[in-house]
Amino acid sequence: MIYHVVPLDDWLQAPDRPFAPSSLAAEGFVHCSPDEASALAVADARFREAVGPLMVLLIDEGELTARLAWEAGSDGRRYPHVYGRINRAAVTGMLEVERDAQGRARSLGVWS
Repeated sequence: MIYHVVPLDDWLQAPDRPFAPSSLAAEGFVHCSPDEASALAVADARFREAVGPLMVLLIDEGELTARLAWEAGSDGRRYPHVYGRINRAAVTGMLEVERDAQGRARSLGVWS
């Protein structure tokens, strides 16, 4: 299982097509996280100003139709990068990022 942080509105924008966040066009791959803690850190660092619900997609690596590569980050850890659109069948669920009044990510909860 790998994880991808996304504003809910972005995820819902084109529900009949594979998901292609802006990083795919800008960098050639979709940034993902190897675990929930890393996804929460990404949410806190990069999405504090996001308006509306912020989600973490739960992605089954074995169901991806695009190439997945584990590559070194600037911190020396390896992170999953998806080189293509994320087919929606690979997304097995979502968690909602619970944020405080300042937008800081605090925990992940079940999306209702």
